Amino acid sequence: MPSIDRKDFRRNDGHDADLGLRIPTRYRHDWALFTDWCAAADHRPVPATPETLALFLHEHPAAVATQRRRLSAINAVHTGHGYPAPGRTETVRRRLDTTRAQRLDRLSRLLLERAVELPSTGWPSGLFGRRDALLLVLAATGMTFTDLTRLRRRDLHLDDDTLQVTTRAGERFRLAPDPETGDNPAAAIYRRWAEIQAFLDQYPGTHLLRHHLTDPVEIVADPLDAEQGRQPLLCPIDRWGHLPHGQPMTAQSVSALVQAHLSGRVPVRKVLPVPSEVDTHTLVEPEIVLDPTYYDRGTAARHRDHEALENLTDVFDEIEGRADALLQDLMGVLEGL
Repeated sequence: MPSIDRKDFRRNDGHDADLGLRIPTRYRHDWALFTDWCAAADHRPVPATPETLALFLHEHPAAVATQRRRLSAINAVHTGHGYPAPGRTETVRRRLDTTRAQRLDRLSRLLLERAVELPSTGWPSGLFGRRDALLLVLAATGMTFTDLTRLRRRDLHLDDDTLQVTTRAGERFRLAPDPETGDNPAAAIYRRWAEIQAFLDQYPGTHLLRHHLTDPVEIVADPLDAEQGRQPLLCPIDRWGHLPHGQPMTAQSVSALVQAHLSGRVPVRKVLPVPSEVDTHTLVEPEIVLDPTYYDRGTAARHRDHEALENLTDVFDEIEGRADALLQDLMGVLEGL
């Protein structure tokens, strides 16, 4: 979509008295249509949310070229006054391009099917399965991989079994239960991953986590504090099952994982046996019996070594002197060549 330079707001522009905005002449008609609709529908035109803009397009059907022109006007006014462009979001793009929306809907269903099939128990398969399942659910919304990696734990929450996601740019996605069955696999998948992060808040490290994934126990999650809320939602996992809380996944790794799950080429992670907690917590100290003469023999050895090494400095000095003499002889030979 075409953009507008800020200088265009100083030349050949009009003025929106109600909002205190300067509107370029070429955008005046489309902007007026949008603001009139916002006033009638009780929506805020600046800054407008992607949902508001999508609803505006839905209630004002027109040719694709006309809709793109309207989006250009609304985006230009926003960016010209320092606001993010609401038309550059997946919600609006789907509304504008029905063919693209149908293709993404088919892809979304396939991603959700793959997510439901992933394991949620076992070590370390359950750990990878829970993270990848949420990753696929979020990718099914159509948000970019970059936006997905920027999500923080505070950006997701459940409201009456509806999963709500807010991106860094302010775009919102709602994953609601099926209207016929009432089931919402996305909510269950999110709970499983949130449980992992809540468990690590209370018990950092992988030792107890692997027992939890083998024999899960109920976790009572406290509300996130400020530091926890800022932590990345999706973290890389190494082969030992370690999750660095402060390190987000990269867009490249997310893309590779999504493609691997879609193609069925995701690495198979075997379920490893976990030793029982009794075995890991019981430490048997071997009984050690010291020789009665242990300390006497140690003292004697130290005295003996002190006497044997007493003249070691003189030996090193002699070696250094011989090395210097050899070096001088070598220099003489080289000068005579």
